[in-house]
Amino acid sequence: MPQRFDTLPHRRQLIDRRALADALAALPAAEPAQMRNAARPLLKAALDGGRAEIARRLGEHPGRGHEAACAYAYLTDQLLRCVYDFTVGRLYPTHNPTTTERLTLIAVGGYGRAEMARHSDVDIAFLTPWKQSPWAETVIESILYSLWDLGLKVGHSSRSLDEMVRMAKGDLTIRTALLEARYVWGDEALYEEAARRFEREVRAGSIAAFVAEKLAERDARHKRMGDSRYVVEPNLKEGKGGLRDLQTLFWIGKYAYGVGSTAELVDAGLLTRDELRRFSRAESFLWAVRCHLHIVTDRPEERLTFDVQRELAERMRYADRPGRSAVERFMQHYFLTAKQVGDLTGHFLAHLDEQFARRGRRFGGLVTIPSLRRSRKLHGFILDRGRLSLPGDDFFTEDPVRLIELFAVADKHGLEIHPLAMRAASRDARLIDGKVRADPKANALFMDVLTSPRDPETVLRWMNEAGVFGRFVPDFGRVVAQMQFDMYHHYTVDEHSIRAIGLLARIEKGELKEDHPLAGEVMKQIVSRRVLYVAVLLHDIAKGRGGDHSILGAEVAERLCPRLGLTAAETATVAWLVAKHLLMSATAFKRDLSDFKTILDFVEAVQSAERLRLLLVLTAVDIRAVGPGVWNGWKRQLLNDLYEAAEEVLRLGHKQKGRAERIAAKQATLSAELGWSADDWTSYARRFPDSYWVAEPADVLLANARAVAAATVERAPLWIDAQPDGARGATLVTVYAGDHPGLFYRIAGAIHVAGGNIIDARIHTTRDGMALDNFLVQDPLGQPFAEDGQIDRLRLAIRDSLANRNKLADRLAAKPLPRIRAEAFDIATQVLTDNKASNRYTVVEVSARDRPALLFALAHALFQARVTIHSAHIATYGERAVDTFYVTDLVGDKIQTPGRIKTLERLLTDAAEGGSLRKAA
Repeated sequence: MPQRFDTLPHRRQLIDRRALADALAALPAAEPAQMRNAARPLLKAALDGGRAEIARRLGEHPGRGHEAACAYAYLTDQLLRCVYDFTVGRLYPTHNPTTTERLTLIAVGGYGRAEMARHSDVDIAFLTPWKQSPWAETVIESILYSLWDLGLKVGHSSRSLDEMVRMAKGDLTIRTALLEARYVWGDEALYEEAARRFEREVRAGSIAAFVAEKLAERDARHKRMGDSRYVVEPNLKEGKGGLRDLQTLFWIGKYAYGVGSTAELVDAGLLTRDELRRFSRAESFLWAVRCHLHIVTDRPEERLTFDVQRELAERMRYADRPGRSAVERFMQHYFLTAKQVGDLTGHFLAHLDEQFARRGRRFGGLVTIPSLRRSRKLHGFILDRGRLSLPGDDFFTEDPVRLIELFAVADKHGLEIHPLAMRAASRDARLIDGKVRADPKANALFMDVLTSPRDPETVLRWMNEAGVFGRFVPDFGRVVAQMQFDMYHHYTVDEHSIRAIGLLARIEKGELKEDHPLAGEVMKQIVSRRVLYVAVLLHDIAKGRGGDHSILGAEVAERLCPRLGLTAAETATVAWLVAKHLLMSATAFKRDLSDFKTILDFVEAVQSAERLRLLLVLTAVDIRAVGPGVWNGWKRQLLNDLYEAAEEVLRLGHKQKGRAERIAAKQATLSAELGWSADDWTSYARRFPDSYWVAEPADVLLANARAVAAATVERAPLWIDAQPDGARGATLVTVYAGDHPGLFYRIAGAIHVAGGNIIDARIHTTRDGMALDNFLVQDPLGQPFAEDGQIDRLRLAIRDSLANRNKLADRLAAKPLPRIRAEAFDIATQVLTDNKASNRYTVVEVSARDRPALLFALAHALFQARVTIHSAHIATYGERAVDTFYVTDLVGDKIQTPGRIKTLERLLTDAAEGGSLRKAA
């Protein structure tokens, strides 16, 4: 029995190998295939019974992950031994075996390490001394069939000793798998010979190359997985900070130092005893999560997706706390564990670097820092081959302010920090107390890092990894590794904030001109530069406190900013920015910017041009730092439109002085572009109200004019135009038709039937009763409809819908639901009716769980309520959709009577919560 199973309690309750072997031996003799079929239910019962016992134990002790992983490996071992003996002894016995008929069965990879989850691959290797004999070939094939019959996923190889050595030398994956090789059953002497040859012919002389290759492999894996350990749906096996990172450390330690267990990493000097304890805790926790995950999903799932996180939290006995749910507390534990894995990796690699790197070189290559190459000391720190190191182990103890200075010096001189210095910083971060936090020098150094013109994101992340950031700014420490349980945010709160700082620095340096042209220009005009950096850092700092994080965050800013050295005026501005950091996006994405009262209300809240500039840049980096693909051209345009309209009001005063001039300028530009006669142009321009000219940008006005002209020439009662718009990341769909009740909901339904997703809609009615509706449409992947087939399908669906050629509701109800992950979230539907947001319209805002055809259902509900939709604004935040409609009654008045408002809200609530599409006639 391998020693690694010695601590596994009550092994016979998992599987009684002797009883199983006796049962297999008692099977009547028959043809091999018949006997294998007869053995299958016995083996299956043993496997299922063992798995059920492991699941029961894990349910009683949900944190004993390493024990569960070991138990699955033990169960597999015993089954393999029984299958091997049954195959060799009963199915294909050899009474006088020759030397060529020797066979050994070994476990490799994770199974070789005696760690498995319920649905882990069973990685095995069959070894023979020379070329396989016909007997060995038959036995191997039969064993594999038996394992496949049990539903096991088997990764297998069959090699001679010479083949094993040759292939291990040339393939890193094979070499790594064999590094974990463990004897299971068969010819033990053959296994020992294989182990000696691997040590002598493969491992010897290739240690440095193996280490370098494994580190490169790790880096490539991280990049493939998103290169952050703080993604909110992490891969706990392959992701950064996951099990594979821990396994890589052990592989390197075993290959380089010949250690047989993680405990021996201490003897090799690669980990301290405290780090070994953290290694073991992290490993056991990750294995517990993985084992629970396999049981919950009943498949080899490695991603902690939203739909399983809540159940895992419940199984692992996390409870709700004020301001944070059980699932958020569970995921924070996961991210803190991933952070621990990152810390251990850095410490471990520091020793390897010292051991294997040649003088003046590291694994990353030659160190070249010309300005500092000859210097050995810098502000009391030591330069060790271009990295900032410490002169002594008590350096931080002598003056804890040096914990902040370490990162400030690294930033100022563009240096990396030696992993041993990072280890010391992690260890001594506890020295940061109230006295250090109040120290003016420490705060000035921190502000130097935060507002650095170089790379503040990287250095702040180092500070966070070392635990120094959270100790120096305790409010930030509260959001370290804190996830937000939604489909909108891709990262934990701390990672999101640090990424936002990085984006701000890149915009300021002009690196993101293409994506943020206005923000880049505005940055040059901002007077309160450090106010902006502090506000970006603090905008989400109060998340998870059980209240409005914007208001609570402003209170944190009022306390913290004076400590950081900001003046009273700067503190007030930071607090205002944190309190209002969602104002600009909410206004741009959920309100009609052509309604002048929207602009006036926004300006009334902003009050100054400097605040407007600060808010624009803060909003841009906040949205983009949410995750990949969240920022797009359409959002950029809406924010730019709001900024320009607000800036104009602030410049001219709270009067509508610039509106007429802006309309006139747009009309003059369009008239010149079209080249129509004066009479034709005048006739066309008079057909549209002022709101149309304000609402639409110049390129859309041009596309609309050409569409209307084409429809007039063709005498077409319906004209549909669709043009991909790369700048907005969507397709502009224009529908020109006679206006009638229900037109909007029918178009919305048709677009969904064609596979489109509406991200914005502007509805216009000409003075002679024609509807001109503009929609921005994306495909399910968030891309424009660009292919001819897609656009033809879109046009046909709209024509059929408006012509009543098919039952739209039936087609919508038959469509599959592609976003079932949203069902993992509890989203309460909320309908708000506001008669103060606009002078002309009633503004209705619906917040609900996003689902296919939601806009169609809401638009149909408004049709049933007998109201007219004048504009619609669609915003999606992961699993939550917020759709806003500007409406009037059928004679153009606001909806003001309580009874009508109550009916309207009831119909919209029912539609949002899945009221049957069959109601849509």
